[in-house]
Amino acid sequence: MERKITKYLFEWKNSQYRKPLILQGARQTGKTYSILAFGREQYANVAYFNFETTPSLIKTFDESIEPANLIPLLSRICKQTIIKEKTLIVFDEVQLCERALTSLKYFYELAPEYHVIVAGSLLGVAVNREAFSFPVGKVDIKTLFPMDMEEFLLAFGEQELATQIRECFETDTPMPAALHDAALSYYRQYLVVGGMPECVEKYISTKDFILLRHTQSLILESYLNDMSKYNKDNEIKKTRLVYDNITVQLSKKNTRFQYKLIKTGARAAEFENAIEWLALSGIVTRIHRVEHPTKPLENYRDIDSFKIYVSDLGLLCAKKNVVVEDVLFHSGEIDDFKGGMIENYVCGQLTTNGYPCYYWMSDRGAEVDFVIQRDGKVIPIEVKSAENTKAKSLTVYIDSYKPAYSVKLSTKNFGFIDGKKTVPLYAAFCL
Repeated sequence: MERKITKYLFEWKNSQYRKPLILQGARQTGKTYSILAFGREQYANVAYFNFETTPSLIKTFDESIEPANLIPLLSRICKQTIIKEKTLIVFDEVQLCERALTSLKYFYELAPEYHVIVAGSLLGVAVNREAFSFPVGKVDIKTLFPMDMEEFLLAFGEQELATQIRECFETDTPMPAALHDAALSYYRQYLVVGGMPECVEKYISTKDFILLRHTQSLILESYLNDMSKYNKDNEIKKTRLVYDNITVQLSKKNTRFQYKLIKTGARAAEFENAIEWLALSGIVTRIHRVEHPTKPLENYRDIDSFKIYVSDLGLLCAKKNVVVEDVLFHSGEIDDFKGGMIENYVCGQLTTNGYPCYYWMSDRGAEVDFVIQRDGKVIPIEVKSAENTKAKSLTVYIDSYKPAYSVKLSTKNFGFIDGKKTVPLYAAFCL
């Protein structure tokens, strides 16, 4: 399946400023597959080392970690000749070997002619909460997220449809009705399947929702195992409580995270480390309220008001045991959850495509779902789950801050009227 990360990896390989690359992200987002596929295509050979499946590798880094000492040992272990510029060296699950991560500093300083990529599912947790000696300034860092809607379309062989969507987005020209309906059908399937590559692959090959849900359940179980394996003992239960509670939070009319919904009497001090662990692991995305939608948005972040979304929408539906037919055929039985689910979808599309997201709320309760910086401008984004695009809160925002334009995401076709850009939900990736 085609992934956008491949373009980044190609640019990294050919950059004169290339450093060892850390590719991080949640489990099952396709890090290892993308790296190895790229390596096989672009290099003479790949020297692959996995610290989880081969724990004895860790001992290799107990002594000198300078490249001159490491390369002969690594070459012997993988039974391949490691050649400058022609071999891709891959360290997988690197969070299990602190010294391997530290060695990247020496690859950068002493042997930049070797191409090195390391991958880790919980690097954010390990680096921020353990005694890692992180090679600051000596590495490139990239995060791989689940497949977005465009990659989902490409996986189905719908290159022409994806291209048409981008053209209509740029020109604000409505999609032909038949193509609009086809894109909406794929969008509703994406809500159920999500963007985990294994789930997408199994759905495309089988169209079996039972098998899909089983695969998603296994991924969810691996996340729970990670919470126990890579967390402090006194934080495990709290982390699971927060994670289990996210679907409850997203079912509320106000999706702002509320500690009292976790348990009676819950306070920030009790659960802030658990929330941080989930965010650093890539399992969830946390977005904060912005008090004043002014550049730079980060300067006006309210650290006490935030929302939490699950990184993959398919896993969210599986976790909540959403009935597939209720999503595909617009059942009113999930109306309470639908708003939060669609917000989660949009957050995923924006985050995957590089936007730090915020939301805005006035003192009187008017709320805009997302605020981003795009092309040097602060843009408000209102999200609706159906064709109803009446947005009183967006009007309040526009009257107050006079943005260059605003975006309304719904199931309506493309258009642009009075400074409001109407974008179908399936085209959120175009932003």
